[in-house]
Amino acid sequence: EASLKVLPAPAMEVTVRLTCGEEEAIALMSDWAGKPLPVTGTAFLGGDLSVRLSGAKPAVEAAMSRIGGYLVDRAAAAQFWTGIREQATPWFAGELPLWRLSVRATTPPLGLPGTQLIEWSGALRWLKSDADAAVVCAAAKAAGGHATLFRGGDKSAGVFQPLSNELMKIHRRLKETLDPAGILNRGRLYPDF
Repeated sequence: EASLKVLPAPAMEVTVRLTCGEEEAIALMSDWAGKPLPVTGTAFLGGDLSVRLSGAKPAVEAAMSRIGGYLVDRAAAAQFWTGIREQATPWFAGELPLWRLSVRATTPPLGLPGTQLIEWSGALRWLKSDADAAVVCAAAKAAGGHATLFRGGDKSAGVFQPLSNELMKIHRRLKETLDPAGILNRGRLYPDF
């Protein structure tokens, strides 16, 4: 037996693109998130802010006139959003370490070396950089978030943001409760347990 939840396709879906800087893109995404706009996706990459609008035709058209920018071809837009979701765009390719930073959406540019792709209205920031892990983690922590080494790089220091002492105690107690024999995934999240 299987249960499926299906939703109707939106009456209209378009992608518009604006050229702007990182700081402006973050401010715009934050502003739009607080307004009743049919924004269903945002991505900032290389000076371009892409915005997907989905919903009723009058709502999408009103949002398009409010947001501005230029309309992206439907097929190119579909390829763009699929490429980001599946990490198949050329930006994700290469040998540089790939970091996934989760921060408050309103966090200003982090000033880390490398290139970034910013999603989720500014809350998810992909970073391709050979910066030291401690530098990346410290920047994410200072922004009230955390960093995960998603792909590549030196994993010897661990791939997850180091936990504070208080959170480490909670994590240990939870692990001991759920795995009293200590046999499941030893060293998978943190090297000492």
